[in-house]
Amino acid sequence: MVKHTTTKLSSFTLLMASLTACSPAPEKPETSSVAPVLQESTQSQSESERLSAFFERTFEEDLRRDPMRQSYMGKKWDYDKWTDISDEFIDQTMALKKNRLDVLDSFDTSQLSEQEQLSLRLYRQGIERQLENDKFRYHRYIVHQFRAAHTQVPSFLINIHRVSSVEDAKAYIARLDKVDSYFAQVIEQMKNREKVGVFPPKWAYDQMIAAAQNVVSGTPFDPSGAPSTIWQDFNEKVEKLDIDEVEKNNLLGEAKAALLTSVKPAYDDLIDAFAHQRTLSPEGDGVWRLPDGDKWYANRLAWFTTTDLTAEEIHQIGLENVDRIHLAMEKIKQDVGFSGTLQEFFEFMRTDPQFYYPNTDEGRSEYLKDAKAAIDKMREALPDYFGLLPKADIVVKRVEPFREKSAGKAFYQSPAADGSRPGIYYANLYAMNAMPTYQMEALAFHEGIPGHHMQRAIAQELTSIPQFQKYLPATAYTEGWGLYSEELAKDMGFYDDPYSDFGRLAMELWRACRLVVDTGIHAKKWSREDGIQYLMDNTPNPKSDVVKAIERYIAMPGQATAYMIGKLKIMSLRDEAQQALGDKFSYADFHDEILKDGPMPLTLLEEKTRKWIEKTKSL
Repeated sequence: MVKHTTTKLSSFTLLMASLTACSPAPEKPETSSVAPVLQESTQSQSESERLSAFFERTFEEDLRRDPMRQSYMGKKWDYDKWTDISDEFIDQTMALKKNRLDVLDSFDTSQLSEQEQLSLRLYRQGIERQLENDKFRYHRYIVHQFRAAHTQVPSFLINIHRVSSVEDAKAYIARLDKVDSYFAQVIEQMKNREKVGVFPPKWAYDQMIAAAQNVVSGTPFDPSGAPSTIWQDFNEKVEKLDIDEVEKNNLLGEAKAALLTSVKPAYDDLIDAFAHQRTLSPEGDGVWRLPDGDKWYANRLAWFTTTDLTAEEIHQIGLENVDRIHLAMEKIKQDVGFSGTLQEFFEFMRTDPQFYYPNTDEGRSEYLKDAKAAIDKMREALPDYFGLLPKADIVVKRVEPFREKSAGKAFYQSPAADGSRPGIYYANLYAMNAMPTYQMEALAFHEGIPGHHMQRAIAQELTSIPQFQKYLPATAYTEGWGLYSEELAKDMGFYDDPYSDFGRLAMELWRACRLVVDTGIHAKKWSREDGIQYLMDNTPNPKSDVVKAIERYIAMPGQATAYMIGKLKIMSLRDEAQQALGDKFSYADFHDEILKDGPMPLTLLEEKTRKWIEKTKSL
């Protein structure tokens, strides 16, 4: 039990006052709901009320410091700004985090409920993990070919910056005007990494240069070309506004000027920085080639898996699961009457036209329609397996052409917390031979429902936990849930076609192979080509899919290991619950227990689920 003292109460009060002073002033509509909490004496609050106020206050303080996150959450507080990524800002952030750890010691946990104690532990662990990451601040690639400022800017403006008024349009223009200062911070962070010898591989810069050039191609940069991505988006959004033509033309003129005087020079500078660092990047692909790369990789594995598993242990888990899934595929191969080897069956699945939509606009439309149909069918089955259901809608979209060459195969974007934007399942339809029909169901279930949309939308809509808890970064939990959802769909009666079930296994195999190739590349010094060959030998995925995947694992070391590690943990907890509870076991109760407290490290998920099992047994 931790008891609070007069001294700690005083430091708590002073800290809250200083944090409030450093935070941007709330909008007037917000003031009445926030100010009373700040002014209320902590002496008159119960411990639960004090903890709740602390969570609420610090969540808003963090949100006030992050304009882009505000927009993702549907808020328009700093709608004309980009998030500060300077070292000075990051130093301030880390100082705030350290100070909050001291405040946490002031709470008397004996006066808190079990739910509140869990929240307190999650808050503390979240800060401790962030501080541990900051030891490797310059090891994290500030730019790489999948996620970096050069594609983030157009993607953010297109998908996140809504324009429903002239003020919103002017905020859009203001963001365009500030792209140069935002990219200046990116380039400064690139220089910081250059000083310590941290660079993505050479080939990644080639992709970044090409993608950046795509953004500033076409009108108004080149009057003879088709509209550029951002210009087209702004035109479409302004056209929908209920204003006269003169005002529309004024807005378009301001946006054009911003594109030419801020955006284009910013991209030119960033492209030059890419070209410069390409010449400095050391040979090789894994992080072993970087200073203290082994220590950073250990940090990445701990961050993404939320376990203490070593690279060697993860590698072996991968090999064991690859063998297990290959055996299951052998059975399907026999069931469909294929007489060749498993590798020959893989080649058949890669190349037979029956498994692919046409590589045309019609084929892409058909894929999107069928993916939506799979999600709609799954939605009807959910009430038998879940108590908690999301209110937010989900839509299926194609990845935009400007980023489809470098983007991943599929991904999910959370809905806005205020309900103003649905969840989005993005399918990358650049190469239709990378999107086979037999994987379409499992992919839709992973990215949509009961996968990411269920988990993330439900978390945002929970009213029983603090705001911060809904958005905790816990990749093994979130991606483990997505992969678990693929197998859950089989338990629910989906994949009635054997080829579709093969597709489910193929996607699980893909995640098992990730354990092997990620650790192979970053800990065992495999090359990019070694990783590509392993996936070609052990999966049915096409070469284009394989190459992009390996390049992703190189760009984001450790991230790919989270999926299978998380899924195996959730499956083991479900097996444990089924065996312990017998007739008392319910899929809905189990799933609600997994989802009802938001994302968390696997260690805490295991602990709380076992408590639920024991409590259910005693009923």
